[in-house]
Amino acid sequence: MSASDTHAMRRDQVELAPPSAIKLNINDQVRQLEVDPRTSLLDALREQLRLSGTKKGCDHGQCGACTVLINGRRVLSCLTLAVMHEDDEIMTIEGLGDPGHLHPMQRAFVERDGFQCGYCTPGQICSAVGMLAEVKAGWPSHATTDVSSSRVALTDDEIRERMSGNICRCAAYPNIVAAIRDSAEGGAI
Repeated sequence: MSASDTHAMRRDQVELAPPSAIKLNINDQVRQLEVDPRTSLLDALREQLRLSGTKKGCDHGQCGACTVLINGRRVLSCLTLAVMHEDDEIMTIEGLGDPGHLHPMQRAFVERDGFQCGYCTPGQICSAVGMLAEVKAGWPSHATTDVSSSRVALTDDEIRERMSGNICRCAAYPNIVAAIRDSAEGGAI
């Protein structure tokens, strides 16, 4: 038997993983679905639950377009499996606010024109909300000047460092920083 025949036989013998029935708490709503256990949270959100606000950018955790909040912390949904989050609270951009009742961060992005094409905006906003919670908790970053203090000074450099995992290909960065600063100063933390 040739090596290619052996490889083809092994490929035919590979069994598909049986689907997993899971319940996910998304935007304060429990949703039931069946997923291949290898399904990323991003794909479950977009393809099975039709929550298209979370964007698929690079699918490698490098652009931040897929950022969601899990238990209040920002997570790249393309790098985590849906089956891992049954007991977690997942918040997507759709759960932060709606056109009639915008979240303060969404409102700041609109007021400061913190978007251009809008593709990265949901991930930017979810990341900014999670980032402000980190600041409130006193977590330092690489740009924090006094890491011994429990109070982080939210300078533009601090905001840029903390948001560096979210890419905006339209380069709306100055407006994004201004929106985050406005939201933080308005008490949206």
